[in-house]
Amino acid sequence: MCNRTVFWHLQIFRIHVQKALIMGVKPYCVFIPLTLSQYIGALGARVICSHIPGLVNKQRQLCQRHPDLMQSIGAGAKEWIKECQHQFRHHRWNCSTLDRDHSVFGRVMHRSSREAAFVYAISSAGVVYAITRACSQGELKICGCDERRGQATDDRGTFDWGGCSDNIYYGVRFAKAFIDAQEKSVRDARALMNRINNRCGRMAVKRFMKPECKCHGQTGDYLYKKYNSAVEVIMNQDGTGFKVADRDFRGSTKNELVYVENSPDYCLMDRAAGSLGTAGRVCNKSSRGTDGCEVMCCGRGYDTMPVKRVTKCECKFKWCCAVECKDCEDEVDIHTCKPHKRPY
Repeated sequence: MCNRTVFWHLQIFRIHVQKALIMGVKPYCVFIPLTLSQYIGALGARVICSHIPGLVNKQRQLCQRHPDLMQSIGAGAKEWIKECQHQFRHHRWNCSTLDRDHSVFGRVMHRSSREAAFVYAISSAGVVYAITRACSQGELKICGCDERRGQATDDRGTFDWGGCSDNIYYGVRFAKAFIDAQEKSVRDARALMNRINNRCGRMAVKRFMKPECKCHGQTGDYLYKKYNSAVEVIMNQDGTGFKVADRDFRGSTKNELVYVENSPDYCLMDRAAGSLGTAGRVCNKSSRGTDGCEVMCCGRGYDTMPVKRVTKCECKFKWCCAVECKDCEDEVDIHTCKPHKRPY
């Protein structure tokens, strides 16, 4: 697998670091207080886009033409990382980020696994969502809200919709042009896998951001379900597409996440595989799921530590209009996975 930087939207968010390096300033001194718009104003889009590593020519051109879009994408990066970590909070691999690694997730993304498939999908969805909302809120010059009108039907009947809706169509088009440009420059199994998973992420946002008289669905939950049902594929003989590895598989992979390589078990720290291991992770003693101590700790056992906890209790409503509570202290047991014992 060639060492190409694929998480371009996160790199854009980290342009602060690039500028700091250029100026000879330590990145961690300026990363938080300075914003991307300040750098764009100070240096210009051409200079900024030229110093983002890993972009292909088409991406640099789009970056230079639409620096405000880059800012919206960067702002949305934090949100989808947070969503990834929420979805995998009870798994051995918990979408951990590495501050000093430009690929953000480290070597775990070098493997064409179902974890990589999920990250590509949810990051693609995050780009669509960020641009769509920015268009609708009037933050971008190139696009506005969707002013179309029409009718739709839900379980409560038919209703009219219209006005200034989320411009999902522009978000999808730009995300496809920008993200897939990286993968179209390379012809291999990983690039094809990435394009398929990118599309799955875009379609997930499109699926839920539609005219309805109810709250939008949760894209992260939907993609997490797709992760659990991801399909293993292999390259066909002429190298132009995939076929399903399981000969008994029946159905279409059009809207599914796909992966090429099996995942490591993530039990032990393995720098080559990008696994941080589960030593020290909190586990649930009574659970039989992925958050349970038996599964999370990979059979190594766990340590138990009593911890004092302060919670609100004996709350009373006071007229008018407040709730008064006492601070109650109790003790709970926290279970953490034991480290791996190295053989002597």
